[in-house]
Amino acid sequence: MAKNKMKTNRSAAKRFRITRNGKVIRGHAYAWHKTGKKRRSSLRRLRKKGLISSADKNKVLRLMGKK
Repeated sequence: MAKNKMKTNRSAAKRFRITRNGKVIRGHAYAWHKTGKKRRSSLRRLRKKGLISSADKNKVLRLMGKK
């Protein structure tokens, strides 16, 4: 009997990307709403991608169907 395939969580797939080295990339929060009162430098920093903490990495990889 064949094993069931693991489904990727679609909301996680839209939020995270996995690099070739296995790191998980995410976007920053608070970047697109109420931007008029935020400093321009802050918004520039928020546009860049960030890395997931090592504590959350296994949870995210499981949602992505990689673990």
